[in-house]
Amino acid sequence: MRRLAGLLVVPLLLLSTAACGDDKGSDSATVESTNGVPAITAGAKFGEKPTLAKGVGTPPKDLKVVVISEGKGPKLKKGDEAKVNYLGQEWDEDKPFDNSFDRGEPFALTIGAGSVIKGWDQGLEGQKVGSRVELVIPPDMGYGASGQGDIKPNATLVFVVDILEGKTPKPVPTSAKGTVVPQDDKTLPQVGTNTDGKAPSLDIPKNDPPKKLVSNYVIEGSGAAVKPTDSVVVKYVGKLWKDGKVFDSTYAQNTTQTFPLGQLTLKGLKDGIAGKKEGSRILLVIPPDQGLGDKEQGGIPPNSTLVFALDILQIK
Repeated sequence: MRRLAGLLVVPLLLLSTAACGDDKGSDSATVESTNGVPAITAGAKFGEKPTLAKGVGTPPKDLKVVVISEGKGPKLKKGDEAKVNYLGQEWDEDKPFDNSFDRGEPFALTIGAGSVIKGWDQGLEGQKVGSRVELVIPPDMGYGASGQGDIKPNATLVFVVDILEGKTPKPVPTSAKGTVVPQDDKTLPQVGTNTDGKAPSLDIPKNDPPKKLVSNYVIEGSGAAVKPTDSVVVKYVGKLWKDGKVFDSTYAQNTTQTFPLGQLTLKGLKDGIAGKKEGSRILLVIPPDQGLGDKEQGGIPPNSTLVFALDILQIK
């Protein structure tokens, strides 16, 4: 069973007033020669879009974290909600594969939650809000032998990350709570209505799957409706319609997942959550054209219909 984080969110994988970083950026040549990481060749200061040199020599085999400029905010700890800007580049390339500076929208994550690649979770923990850090991430802490999108298999990744904000979140409920909604259509999967924090049952019928997106309440909560620009904290079980195989489950990992809806790559997941109420449990049936399409991804066969029992625990 593979976690879907790297397939669901725009590649990193990847609130209030942003803290200000130190205006004194480190000298690029010093960063390269002293720490053995690619130099920042322009835009070295916190808040500026950087450019990175191509890596020189052999990339490091271990995670390297270089503080370019240290902020004055609190240190990030596991469970903290952070917002960052970043630019990512492969070690042996001179062009970035992704950056949030151009999008004008910071990237939201929960530290240590496994929602991003391991190099991010470990590299950002303990860093101060307002800091700019450079991460050099070996393949086993990035996308490994499979790669991701335009990122080559076994690529060493380099990120420049500005930590805009970090805060300790409000407690997250353990389960959906609300009004149970009858599940009268027996041609659709049936979802358990337990509210004890354990995984709900998810039983898939033997008939053919629907060709259009299904997003139905199983338990209707009383919170606000999710907006397309919100981030949501969720728990879910995901199965393949074809054989009922579990392809992902936050319950198996004993964790939650935070989804910034604006950065989800699965259209069906984004559209299925938007408009639903905080505190709800929903059934999602996502056809291939709104899911992962006609190519195998992350061990999920091509043209797969995906089924989720998903609790919307909190809107960020």
